[in-house]
Amino acid sequence: MAQTSLNEHCPAVLLKKLPENLRDPGKFLIPCDFLSMSECLALVDLGASINLMPFFLWKRLSLLDLIPTCMTLELADRSISRPVGVAKDVYVKVGSFHFPADFVVVDFDADPRVPLILGRSFLKTGRALIDVFE
Repeated sequence: MAQTSLNEHCPAVLLKKLPENLRDPGKFLIPCDFLSMSECLALVDLGASINLMPFFLWKRLSLLDLIPTCMTLELADRSISRPVGVAKDVYVKVGSFHFPADFVVVDFDADPRVPLILGRSFLKTGRALIDVFE
């Protein structure tokens, strides 16, 4: 093994090989479809442990009965909300793939253009690999 002596130029050489510090890419949205509705966007939240669906969307999709739940949620605006229930095994189409997902249904004012929040559980089900460079 060769030995290299360190001199005053070494830190500059080492620093050139480090990646550039890039800005935060912010939120990212994915297009998804349901059997009875097309053209829906979902906000992907890597900090969320659940998938969230507004009550108005659950009614529009005419999904099966909700399973009662006793959980309490603290929303992003720090307000406390009690979910209406949980919708189990809702099939979400992303691209050409269909994934089952459980959604906590909450009666709140959601952006109708981006009504869903998909959390880590959905990403795990879909075996998502996330590259936030682009």
